[in-house]
Amino acid sequence: MQTIETTNSKFTTKYLTRAAIIAALYVVLTYLAGLMNLAYGPVQFRFSEALTVLPFLFPEAIPGLFVGCIVSNLISPYGVLDLVVGSAATLLAAIWTAKCGRRWFAPMPPVLANAVLVGAMIAWYEAGFGAGFLAAFVYNAATVGLGELVVCYVLGLPLLKILEDRGIKNA
Repeated sequence: MQTIETTNSKFTTKYLTRAAIIAALYVVLTYLAGLMNLAYGPVQFRFSEALTVLPFLFPEAIPGLFVGCIVSNLISPYGVLDLVVGSAATLLAAIWTAKCGRRWFAPMPPVLANAVLVGAMIAWYEAGFGAGFLAAFVYNAATVGLGELVVCYVLGLPLLKILEDRGIKNA
């Protein structure tokens, strides 16, 4: 297998290909949710977020999800703010998910990271850091977190189970 050597790690062709496929799937699924007005805003059900459980099985999902989120957020109504904060939330969640010891907990990092970071980003966008920020944050954290919870547990957790049952894992 062809290997690209870097200073700290080895990236095989399989690793890079899997990361690229995950990034592409994330973008396509986000844009699909966007067509239904479900990808951006306080109430969101990004189907792509089901993929955020993949770092539990594949470390290459971490850069794949991060790149996919960056590309997806290029059309976000929150602009550069979402490019930075939303993509950082996905990266943090992916790293955290890779460290989960049990499948059942794998969806929780994306739920928490997005509820807090994306909830705060939308609250700041709506109210700034003035008197209305706290109320806006509580509302947005709850709605973003709930959407994330539904997508990650209803779609993401079964995805992990299917992959594990079929013996598809990092190899």
